[in-house]
Amino acid sequence: MRHILLLAISTSLLGLAACNKSPPEQPAAQEPAAATPAAPTSSADTAAIDAAVASTERLPGDSDEDSWRKPKEVLTLLEARPGMHVVDYFSAGGYYTELLSRVVGSNGQVIAYNNAEYLKFSGEKPNQRYGNNRLPNVVQLTTKPEEAPFEPNSLDGALFVLSYHDLHWRAKDGSWPSTDAAQALAKLSPALKPGAVVVVLDHVAAPGSDPAVSVDATHRIDPAIVKRDFEAAGLKLDSESKAFANAEDDHTKPVFDPAIRHKTDQILYRFRKPAA
Repeated sequence: MRHILLLAISTSLLGLAACNKSPPEQPAAQEPAAATPAAPTSSADTAAIDAAVASTERLPGDSDEDSWRKPKEVLTLLEARPGMHVVDYFSAGGYYTELLSRVVGSNGQVIAYNNAEYLKFSGEKPNQRYGNNRLPNVVQLTTKPEEAPFEPNSLDGALFVLSYHDLHWRAKDGSWPSTDAAQALAKLSPALKPGAVVVVLDHVAAPGSDPAVSVDATHRIDPAIVKRDFEAAGLKLDSESKAFANAEDDHTKPVFDPAIRHKTDQILYRFRKPAA
């Protein structure tokens, strides 16, 4: 899959800038797992992560975002390491795709996955990042989430950065297709190897919020919905970090409100596919 699958689109996209670079009645939420700091684990290669973040060859401007993106915390929770095969889901301009590319190295691979709307939103950034074979271990994939052709048992991990909520988005202005979160995860889950992990970083909505409302209004999602969706897809919550928690956020402001932008209360969850 070393070619770009581009889909034609005619809709405009509003509000995604705050989502990833920078949408019924709900069952009762399960008791949350105990919070665990995102500390280095035996599976994460902290030296490789540190080297990727410190690289002077990163795309200009990326390092300016490190203070609010906290890549070391995210990549450590993902257990990022050389040789890993991972998908950056709704990667947009590829801030995390590049870091992952540098961590996994020549024996690994990163899929920079977008749908057509995310790719359009990204402008020229993907060409700048991947053009001239700049990151040779990155494969770009662009298609609908419900049709993503991930190969079975091919991935060691997946990363959703401020983007999972978009699978629930029901945009009143028609700028986003009616994506189906359950179908998207049904495509992703079989691609994960036993023991593989999925890390989800996302903006927190008020408890009990209907994602069909909260995502369009604020680009936030109730953490209980995230847990419900991934558990239904056969993935178990096994760790949680409070690195992005903000008790001062009242969960009512849109995430691109200047008063709260880059400072929203955010979940950082790690789900794992059972080994057997």
